[in-house]
Amino acid sequence: MRRVINAPSTYIQGPGEGKKLAEHYRSIGEGGVLLITDRFVHEVYLGEMTESFDKAEITWKEEVFTGECCEKEIRRLAVVAGDCGAVFGIGGGKVQDTAKAAGHYSGKPVILVPTAVSTDAPCSRIAVLYREDGTFDRYLSLKKNPDLIILDTEIIAHAPVRLFTAGMGDAISTYYEASACRRSGAVTKAGGCVSIAAEALAKACLNTILTYGEQARMDVETQRCTEAVEHLVEANTYLSGIGFESGGLACAHALHNGLALLPELSSVMHGEKVAFCTLVQMVLEGRPEEEISRIRSFCRKVGLPVSLQDMNAGEIPDHRLLEAAVKSCSPEETMSHIGRVVEPEEVVRAMKSL
Repeated sequence: MRRVINAPSTYIQGPGEGKKLAEHYRSIGEGGVLLITDRFVHEVYLGEMTESFDKAEITWKEEVFTGECCEKEIRRLAVVAGDCGAVFGIGGGKVQDTAKAAGHYSGKPVILVPTAVSTDAPCSRIAVLYREDGTFDRYLSLKKNPDLIILDTEIIAHAPVRLFTAGMGDAISTYYEASACRRSGAVTKAGGCVSIAAEALAKACLNTILTYGEQARMDVETQRCTEAVEHLVEANTYLSGIGFESGGLACAHALHNGLALLPELSSVMHGEKVAFCTLVQMVLEGRPEEEISRIRSFCRKVGLPVSLQDMNAGEIPDHRLLEAAVKSCSPEETMSHIGRVVEPEEVVRAMKSL
């Protein structure tokens, strides 16, 4: 059976790596660069990040992301990148997706510098596009994964702890979804069946989070860049990123997409919802209560939701939960990757049982 692994060309993480951007860029490109930043990066970190370009006499131009990751803005930035050697995306998830898409359309190398690890998206060859009004548009499949990922763990240790914790929630699902896809023979986002390597990375991701997650969260609360934080940054970003794209998605992300229909959950972060949805998947799979309790207990310790009540959704009536469940079980979603047909009513019962 066909097996496919997608991954970025190079992944670098460590304290102070944001001050070495010119050095890292020189390994893959030449000429000036386009920096797509968010407002926070522009105001707080731009000077120390561009100093290396100035010392290396590499010209740079900045575009501050203030709009939406939409087709119009991406096309505009692709034109701006036309005379550059590479496109940098420095900031949050939408900045990174905008940079990935602008690099895709302009044919330029893409270098991402995440300032938080709230999701595992940086390593993937997918960009999430929105309409100008902020509503979801479509997934843009890219020709390749980013050329270079750079994570300055000092910066990440100073990001809000909620973002760090949400990244754990997103990453926890990686092993359980990859395991389901391996058993069912499902085709992954990379275009093949689950490889030994992808499942091993997914397993390492889960073990790392369960071993170091609680300590890492406490360290980020005090803005300390420790070994535990380094381990979690790698798990949230690389292990989970390769694990989900080459290991596959199943119930957890399918249900997340269904819950997106409920406006009551609009303030709940992606990774927070995915943590809850992973527990729902474990119930639907019939996993042992001891195993479910282990994940539930960890989530409680680090502040991830384990019930509808934790997400302030306990009062949502069953018929509206059913609407979300129907969406999660639709043919375009990955619910069936757990190896059987799942009925929406089952999903509602599993959500409420938690």
